[in-house]
Amino acid sequence: MRKRKRSRSAATSSVFATGLLFALAVAVGAAPPAGAQAVTLPPSGDNQKASVTQHLGLVEVTVDYSSPDVHAPDGTDRRGKIWGQLVPFGWHQEAFGTCGQMCPWRAGANENTVVRFSHDVQVEGQPLAAGAYGLHMVPGENEWIVIFSNNSSSWGHYFYSEAEDALRVTVKAEKAPYREWLTYEFTDRQMDKATLALAWEELVVPIRIAVPNAIDLYAANLGRELRSAPGFDWRGWQQSAQMLVDRKVRPELAEQWASNAVSLQFIGQENWQTLRTLAAAQRANGKDAAAEATMARALVHPTAGPVDIYQYARPLIAQGQPERALAVFQKVAERFPGAWPTDVGIARAYSALGRYAEAIPHLEAALAIAPDDLNRSNIERMLGRLKKGEDINK
Repeated sequence: MRKRKRSRSAATSSVFATGLLFALAVAVGAAPPAGAQAVTLPPSGDNQKASVTQHLGLVEVTVDYSSPDVHAPDGTDRRGKIWGQLVPFGWHQEAFGTCGQMCPWRAGANENTVVRFSHDVQVEGQPLAAGAYGLHMVPGENEWIVIFSNNSSSWGHYFYSEAEDALRVTVKAEKAPYREWLTYEFTDRQMDKATLALAWEELVVPIRIAVPNAIDLYAANLGRELRSAPGFDWRGWQQSAQMLVDRKVRPELAEQWASNAVSLQFIGQENWQTLRTLAAAQRANGKDAAAEATMARALVHPTAGPVDIYQYARPLIAQGQPERALAVFQKVAERFPGAWPTDVGIARAYSALGRYAEAIPHLEAALAIAPDDLNRSNIERMLGRLKKGEDINK
């Protein structure tokens, strides 16, 4: 067991600072917090400050808090005595401050625990505007109330007021592996959502945060960027348009940006990348004839190489268009006879059509020019499957 010796006054200050035993807070005469002094001293109760930041796409979420530990100042193990005792269940009364009998827990130690959102978010499905909030909690044996207060500058929870609530949500705490130090962390991290979790002792309190318009934020940000340096290069327009196409959002805007990448005065450039993106954007807008014409230009453009065309045509097989893929591969074979990996593509298309005997010589030709051992091994495996009458695309 870890032992730590502290003076009686330091131990009393620690208890007051964490706000866990309000009776001892009265004993110290409700002394002003360390932040009111003109000098910088170690944190009260040795509860070190901590901070954690997570990005959800373009949205930045930060939690600033002070982190108490499970052991008492004299080193005594307080496990099993945290929840419901040191941290009381329900609303409780404080002898100091203005919260009276309706005091929450500050969800940490010392000063306010503060959570900041750079953009509007949803917390447990409820909207919460961008800004800084004092984070408070009302623990329960089954459910917890989580409070986001518009007051983020108070010291602790002593001056909490329900009138300043921006949002309240209810969550359920869960059993968790032991944690000595109170910690905030982000789990289930994705571009448009994550879970903010308070973990301490053998309990974790999960709070779900979501960004319902993550792609719209990116689109708006790209629009701003394209009016500055990135907009003076066709790559900025092409990459931005491709992102919208890939995410299947804002097709009209995607086509406009893709068109700029191809033909914007002094900036646009017609090449394999820009034409392919424009064709995809046109197709996303239901302009199939225009998309076919644009893609036909792309396939014969001097910047289109065998690997580029292979990467375009192979997905057509998975999309149920093996005839179309075969036609594309055959045309590229005419332009680049004996080029890698054209014969692989032709073999895949024949295989998807069930024409295994016709696929075999193309794979054998590809095997002779395979660029490395990995590709050679893969082709040998595919040849074995073709000879057994199996589709190499499955």
